[in-house]
Amino acid sequence: MAFELPLTETATLLQQSLQRYLADHPKPDFAGLAELGLMAVGVPEEAGGVGGGAIERAAIMAELGPALAGSDWLAHHLGASLLARLAPDHGLLAALASGEARIALALDDSGEVPLVPGAAEADWLILAGPAQTLLVKADASGLSRRRRAMMDGSVAADLSIGSGLEADSVLAEDVDASAAAEWARDVRQTALCAEAAGLMGRMLADTAAYLQQRKQFGVAIASFQVLRHRLADMQMAALKAEALTERAVLAEGTPGWGHAVSAAAVETIDTVRTVGEGAVQLHGGMGVTEELSLGGQFKRGLAIAAALGSKSQHLIRHAELA
Repeated sequence: MAFELPLTETATLLQQSLQRYLADHPKPDFAGLAELGLMAVGVPEEAGGVGGGAIERAAIMAELGPALAGSDWLAHHLGASLLARLAPDHGLLAALASGEARIALALDDSGEVPLVPGAAEADWLILAGPAQTLLVKADASGLSRRRRAMMDGSVAADLSIGSGLEADSVLAEDVDASAAAEWARDVRQTALCAEAAGLMGRMLADTAAYLQQRKQFGVAIASFQVLRHRLADMQMAALKAEALTERAVLAEGTPGWGHAVSAAAVETIDTVRTVGEGAVQLHGGMGVTEELSLGGQFKRGLAIAAALGSKSQHLIRHAELA
């Protein structure tokens, strides 16, 4: 399975470079992805980046998904992209584009903010809420972090923001801050759907290969009609989620973007669980072992479904914007 997106030259080069890199480094880390130049995506060329937007982001997330490396990259990318959007001349952007400095985005600006991806390792944080968008040093006075290891292998942090928070700068306020937070939220959800599409594609491919290899009664179990039908149902569901994700990617910045994002999120929340559970079951006892990458991919799929939020809220938003 692969997105049918009109890839730009930059997106094509990034995708090909990433595919070659992942072939040699199946478990990439932040430093390796930074050396590859991925941290420069979303940062303007004049600030030391390579530019890029929705299509580049989706292509990268779909490739990083099966390698379980999407969470850290997306956390940094969202923070750097939002900073570039609100302060395109900011001096921090060059360090973010090179990977010398790390940043993460917390979609709130007050009180307790739980489970912020990338925040445990970040040097800088952007606190984006409806009233203000703040750039804050991770060790700033008035801000505390509690490291949290997640079930999918990623690392997040709970943030506690006190009244004496010392912000480095105010990037936006009032209406502009609210718009920035909404933009970041929809970008994040679209990117998570793209990551889920990559995960599902790999789980389906590995399951199809396993059914050809596993034999029972002297024949490959792929010849059993009930298993073929089960795999076909999983593939059809994944194709639908992928198509809606493509629509959300291409709609970024248009009046119908929010509607498209919620449609993709609703479909992905259901489908990533359906495909993951089906892949584990079709692998039999092997599906729950640590030896297979499938177990980790399924856990990450469940984490994505949770991060996409309440399905009922997306359905309400979808109906309101229809």
